[in-house]
Amino acid sequence: MKIKSIRQVKNLAGKRVLLRADLNVPMKGGRIKDDYKIVAVLPTVRYLLRHNCRLVIATHLGQGLKGEFTKPIADRLGRLLGKKVAGPEKIEKMENKEIVMLENLRWHKGEEKNDKKFARALATAADLYVNDAFAVSHRRHASMSAIKKYLPSYAGLLLEKEILNLAKILRPAPPLVAIIGGAKIETKLSLINNLAKKSERVLIGGALANNFIAAHGFKIGKSVADRPSVRTAAQIIKRHKNIILPVDVVVAKSLKSCEARVLPVAKVGAGDMILDIGPKTVRLFVSFIKKANTIIWNGPLGYFENQHFKHGTLAVARVIAARSTGQAFGVAGGGETIEALKLTKMENYLDWISTGGGAMLAFLGGEKLPGLKGIVKN
Repeated sequence: MKIKSIRQVKNLAGKRVLLRADLNVPMKGGRIKDDYKIVAVLPTVRYLLRHNCRLVIATHLGQGLKGEFTKPIADRLGRLLGKKVAGPEKIEKMENKEIVMLENLRWHKGEEKNDKKFARALATAADLYVNDAFAVSHRRHASMSAIKKYLPSYAGLLLEKEILNLAKILRPAPPLVAIIGGAKIETKLSLINNLAKKSERVLIGGALANNFIAAHGFKIGKSVADRPSVRTAAQIIKRHKNIILPVDVVVAKSLKSCEARVLPVAKVGAGDMILDIGPKTVRLFVSFIKKANTIIWNGPLGYFENQHFKHGTLAVARVIAARSTGQAFGVAGGGETIEALKLTKMENYLDWISTGGGAMLAFLGGEKLPGLKGIVKN
């Protein structure tokens, strides 16, 4: 896999660099709740400053045209770097090693429409373009796709690491074991199909598993599922024989219930809601994970936000972490996956935690990512 890295540019001094980052961090009342994505982009920022660049940072924040202001992001980045990050009004007077952060890209209609005029306008602010926003590289947006028509384009250090680490999942040291949870089967269809071809086993949990359980003819009560997804699950089961499903589950009468019961899959009643994998399933999943040399995990295995239904997800997460960085190469990604992993306080044990959710699914599913075109070649 060939990557056009910013490290390949020989003379960066004095260059004005448009750095597309994904600093779409969770906010509440104008305050940052988690700065993980800001910290992740620091190596690229420091690299460019060390090479005397003038740095223009672009990001989206929030959804649609009513997103947040980027000033809190600029302030936090400035504190982490120990230097001021100015607003877009300073862009014309920038000197070497100075940083400007543009306002929220999604305030502009042209961004999500991949508008060439908007991309050209962005390009006037720089001499070259660096994509360090892997998490949105599956979006055909102006700052990810059209912009590359107007500027020499390169990968940032974070994007480069994402590609190199995720590529190890596509070309794994066998056996590969994939653990896939979450809810929506349509978002994970290409991922399951692609990884099932390379994996020794694909372990399915979370609400995603409900569709597979129903496809086998078992009752799932009030659990989250729908007919199209059950039909899709049935097709996957026919196509791939290495799909492993829960053998027992934790059920309750509602999401808010404190009365959890462990039942075999075949004993789920009409009034039950499946909210976690059971202890026998944990032992089954762990038996495969312990034999793996490569591990990929995406999606919680239960309703972990409720303490009564987090045990399956956290138990499996701890084994993945313990197995990684030595015995096996372990990767995890996706917002809820990372949130669950942090509850174990073992996130630093994994070899790589991807900043991408949808982008990671698309990349591992074998899809083409607009943000990588012209920068990454197989």
